[in-house]
Amino acid sequence: MTFYNTYHMQAYAVRQRKILFSGLLLIGLAACGGKETEKPMGQIVAKVNSGEISVHQINHLLARVGTNAANANTAEKVSQLRRGVLDRLIDQELAVEKAIEKKLDRSPEVLMAIENARREILARAYLEQVTAGLAKPTVEEAKKYYSEHPQLFAERRIYNIQEIAIPATAGVTSELRELLNGGKSLEDIASWLKSKDIKFGGGSVTRPAEQLPLELLPKIHPLKVGQGLMVEGPQSITIMRLAAAQSAPVTEEIALPRIQQFLGNQLATEAVKQELKTLRSGAHITYLGEFSDTDVKVDSEAVSIQTPDSKNIQPPVGNNNAGSAPVIDATLEKGVAGLK
Repeated sequence: MTFYNTYHMQAYAVRQRKILFSGLLLIGLAACGGKETEKPMGQIVAKVNSGEISVHQINHLLARVGTNAANANTAEKVSQLRRGVLDRLIDQELAVEKAIEKKLDRSPEVLMAIENARREILARAYLEQVTAGLAKPTVEEAKKYYSEHPQLFAERRIYNIQEIAIPATAGVTSELRELLNGGKSLEDIASWLKSKDIKFGGGSVTRPAEQLPLELLPKIHPLKVGQGLMVEGPQSITIMRLAAAQSAPVTEEIALPRIQQFLGNQLATEAVKQELKTLRSGAHITYLGEFSDTDVKVDSEAVSIQTPDSKNIQPPVGNNNAGSAPVIDATLEKGVAGLK
């Protein structure tokens, strides 16, 4: 069991969800009345059997892609990106036509998926409106954040950490702490666990500071190579040992733009949470059936509506090699996942 974020997997899931929503909406349009309103010929970029794809569909999808579009900094790359989007839309149109031919647009499961997608998109549109007027964080605020978090910037390091994890139910917390405080190595601790017939998992991982949990980083940062710590969680106990560390500072000049974005996303997330809390307090909510004994005052952490600006909530840090711009877009704080 690991404590580290899996950003690439989450980012992939978000991208797939965006594609799914687009497909569901196209199916929904077809189910509600067939062809779209006639488009001027100049707007049509492809005809697929009886369907048409417009330049507006390409532009809309590109606007939702974000990062890839921003990286297309030459005319050739832009053209390649737009062609790739068009090919995706053609494949999507072919699949939609087959789905309608097989009357899948009338199945209860698909109708429910279309309705769920419609509701989520409407909710997201409202939350985007809520956050649109928020003030942008200032350069001074970004500089303050930079100076208050040296472990993420001026003193940033890349850590190689070895770990052993055991179930919290093993009941050996005090013994493990004694072994760790007594200077025992992870190999010694593993041998001790084996002698007690206690199952455990282990491994090693290399992560930069920004990919460690924020609450854990202040404990790991001061460690010297060979030192370790123990982290107690509700389900497991993890013993960590710092095997190696490499200094990799990020300059203020490079960090400030990303910090401003990060702080802005934090503000947006809090604004959305507050708005949802306000909406709940003003609504009449009655739980029925199996949920009839539910307390109406639900913890805000349980709310998982997707927010527009909640991307990159974790530390805004990137690679400083050769003066390159930050490249790490880390994951969200729990409970909120973002669609750009």
